[in-house]
Amino acid sequence: MFLRLIGYLFGIGALLALCVAAVAGFLLHRYNQDLPDYDVLAKYEPPVMTRIHADDGQLVAEYARQRRLYLPIQAVPDLVKAAYLSAEDKNFYNHPGIDVEGILRAIVSNLRNSGSGKLQGASTITQQVAKNFLLTNERTYERKIKEALLSLRIEQAYSKDRILELYLNEIYLGLGSYGIAAASLNYFDKSVNELTLAEAAYLAALPKAPENYNPFRDTQRAVDRRNWVIDQMLENGYIRAEDAQKAKAEPLDVNPRPRGQYLFASEYFAEEVRRRLIDMYGSEKLYEGGLSVRTTLDPQLQALARKTLQKGLIAFDEKRGFRGPVDRIDIAGDWGKKLGEVDGLSDVPEWHLAVVLATGDGEADIGLKPKRLISGKLSDERETGVLPVSNMKWAKRSVKSASDVLSAGDVIFVEEDADKKGVYKLRQAPKIQGAMVAMDPYTGRVRALVGGFSFDQSKFNRATQAYRQPGSSFKPFVYATALDNGYTPSSVVMDAPIEIKAGDKIWRPQNYSNKYYGPSTLRIGIEHSRNVMTVRLAQDMGMPLVAEYAERFGIYDDLKPYLPMALGAGETTVLRLVTAYGTIANGGRKINATLIDRIQDRYGKTIYQHDQRECIGCEAQDWHGQAEPELIDQREQILDPMTAYQITSMMEGVVQRGTGSRVKAVGKPIAGKTGTTNEEKDAWFIGFSPDLVVGVFIGYDQPKPMGRGSTGGVLAAPIFTDFMKVALADEPAKPFQVPPGIQLIPIDARTGLRASGAEGEKVIMEAFKPGTAPPSSYSIIGYQDSSGQPLTVTPEADRAISTGTGGLY
Repeated sequence: MFLRLIGYLFGIGALLALCVAAVAGFLLHRYNQDLPDYDVLAKYEPPVMTRIHADDGQLVAEYARQRRLYLPIQAVPDLVKAAYLSAEDKNFYNHPGIDVEGILRAIVSNLRNSGSGKLQGASTITQQVAKNFLLTNERTYERKIKEALLSLRIEQAYSKDRILELYLNEIYLGLGSYGIAAASLNYFDKSVNELTLAEAAYLAALPKAPENYNPFRDTQRAVDRRNWVIDQMLENGYIRAEDAQKAKAEPLDVNPRPRGQYLFASEYFAEEVRRRLIDMYGSEKLYEGGLSVRTTLDPQLQALARKTLQKGLIAFDEKRGFRGPVDRIDIAGDWGKKLGEVDGLSDVPEWHLAVVLATGDGEADIGLKPKRLISGKLSDERETGVLPVSNMKWAKRSVKSASDVLSAGDVIFVEEDADKKGVYKLRQAPKIQGAMVAMDPYTGRVRALVGGFSFDQSKFNRATQAYRQPGSSFKPFVYATALDNGYTPSSVVMDAPIEIKAGDKIWRPQNYSNKYYGPSTLRIGIEHSRNVMTVRLAQDMGMPLVAEYAERFGIYDDLKPYLPMALGAGETTVLRLVTAYGTIANGGRKINATLIDRIQDRYGKTIYQHDQRECIGCEAQDWHGQAEPELIDQREQILDPMTAYQITSMMEGVVQRGTGSRVKAVGKPIAGKTGTTNEEKDAWFIGFSPDLVVGVFIGYDQPKPMGRGSTGGVLAAPIFTDFMKVALADEPAKPFQVPPGIQLIPIDARTGLRASGAEGEKVIMEAFKPGTAPPSSYSIIGYQDSSGQPLTVTPEADRAISTGTGGLY
C-alpha cells in the first residue's frame, strides 16, 4: 500500500515536472522567436561627441547629445576594469552570461543588509548590455527572461572583452556622461589613465543610480557607496588593504568640466565652425558622429583680437556717457542672493556684476556678485569694494560725487583696477558693435575671428552674418580693375563736380571733405579716398567690368552695375572682404576662407582637408637623394601679380600719407584702406602685412549715424593698429615682394609725371608694368577739351587747370 502510494506520488511529480518542462520549453521557444537580433552589436556605433581643436591642439569646444568618447577595451586601465567588475559583476570572466551564484548571493546579502542602502544587484554585465542595447527598461518577468536568453547568446557570439568594452562605453554615469571616458573628464577633468583608486571607485559606484550618488546633493551617500566599491575591490584581491584605507579617507573632490567652449575668447569662432559642420554633414553627424575637427584658430591671436576690438568698442561707447544701471535690487537683507539672480556676461571675466551699497562724495561702496560653486549654489561669502569718483568720470560731463551717477541698489558692471586691489572702475556693455578677422593671405586660413563685444550678450556674428556696406574699403577693387585694364598708378582723373542722371533724379557724388581737388593721379585718389574720382574712373571703365571683378574676388555674388556701387554701396561681410584683400596680398591668387584645416571621423580617417594642393614626391617613405617634394598650386590667378603689387603699393600710401595714417604706428610695412559709409553708419579698416591680412568693422546692429568724424580712419584703424603692433612684434619688417617685370620709377607724386628734379616735386617710387612708363604729358579722365576729347596736359600747363579750391594734393 505504502509503495503504491509512493509510486503514485512519484508519477504525479513526474507528470508535473513534464508539464513544467513543457511549459518552460514552450515559453523559451516563444521568447526565442521574439528575441532581437544581437548581431547589431557587431556593427554598433554609439553616439560620440564631436570635438573641435585649435591649430595647436587645444580643445575649443565639444558638441554632443550624449557626452561620450568611445574607448577601446585595450585603453581601459586595469584599475578601472577592477572597480567596475567588483561593483557590478565579479564573476564576469567565469559565468556564461547569467550568474546563478551571484543571484543567490545577492538575495542573501540584500536580506541581511535590508535598509542599509548597500543592496546588490543580480544582473551580470552581459545582461546589462542585453538590456541597454537590445531591450527596454520595463520591469517584467518577460523582459528578464529575454534578457537572460540574450545574455547566453551574446556570450557565445562575442568575447568577454568585447562585451565589457560595450558596457563601459554605453553606461550612463550622470552629469550627462555616457561611458567612462566622458565621465572621467566630466567629473574629474581627467583622462581615465589619470584616475586615482578613489576616483575610479566612485565612477564604478554610479551605473545603478547616478542621481542617488550625486557628489553635491548626496555627498555622504556617494562617499559610502564609493567606499563599498573599494571594499569589494579589496575583497576580490585587486588592491592592498593600505591602498583601500588611504582611498577611503580621501574626499570626493569632484571637479566638473565646463561645457560648451573651453578655449578663452573662442565662442564666435567655435559657433561658426559648428554652423559650417552642420552645413557639411548635418546635425546628426555633428552631435553623434564623433568627428575630430582641427581648426585654423591661433589661440594667441584670437585672444588679442578680442582684447583690441573690445577696447575700441568700450572707448567709443564711454565717450557717449553712462546709460544707467543693468538692473536694480533691494539691498535690504542678503543682497548677495538677490544679486546672484542677475545675469552678467560670462565671457567677459574681467568684469563683475556689483550692487551699489552706498554713495559718498569720493566713492561708492559696492558688493560683488557671489561666486557660483561647482554644485551650482552661490557662495556664502560676500565680497565688497570701492568705486572712486575718478573711475567713473566718463559717465557724465561733470561728476563731482558718486551720487551724481549712481544710487544704492543699482546693479552695475565693474572691473578691478589693475594697480589697486579692491578698487574698481565703472563699466557698461557697449551698444556699438563690431567684428574682426585675421587671415593667412596665402591659404585663406582664418587665424582669429571675433563677431561682437560679447557672445553671451549677442550670438549674432558680425564677421560672417552681418551684411554691411563696405564704403571706401571697396575702392581698391575699382582701382585694381583699372590697373588690370590699361590704367597706371599715374593715370590722372579729374576731381571736380559731376552730375549723373539716374531715372528722373540727379546724383551728385561728393568727397567726404565737400571739396574738389582738380586733376589727380589714381594713387592720390585712393590714398585720400576721393569719391568723385572713383565714380569718374568707374564710369570711364564701365560698371559691368567693375562688377565682374568684384564677383571674381568673391566680395559680392551679384553686384548690380550701378555707379554708386563703386563707392561701396553694396553689402558684404567682413570675412568676404578680408578674403578679397588676401587675394591682393598674395599676388592675385584666389583663396577660399576656411576655419577648418582637417576633419577626421570616429576612426581617425580624414574625410575633409582644406589644403587640396597636389604634392609630388610626398609619398616617399625614405630619402635616397631624390628631388625635393613639390607642391603644385592650382589656385586660379584672378588678378595679374603686377597689378596686385601696384594696388598694394598704392595702399601702402594710404597708410603713409593718406586716410589710414594712424596705422603707421605699427612700424612695419602695411598696406590697407579705410572705409566709411554715408552718415558714418559703418567704419572699416582692412589692411595687411606680407603674411597677415586683418579686417575691422564698427557699427550699430541697426545701422544709424555714429557721429560726425566717426570714420574708418578714426574708429577702425586704431583697433587694427593695436592688434598688428602685438601680432607682428616678433616679426621682421618684411617688405612687400616686387614681382618680376615691375619697374620702379621715380615720379612727381602730384602730377604722376616722371620726376625731373625740379624744386617742389614730391618724389615717390611708382610701380609700372612693362611697356608702361611715366608719360611726358597726361590725359585727364573725365575732363574734355572743346572737341570732346580727353584734355592732354603738359607739365607746363599743369598748374593752369587747378580749380583753386584746395590744390591738387
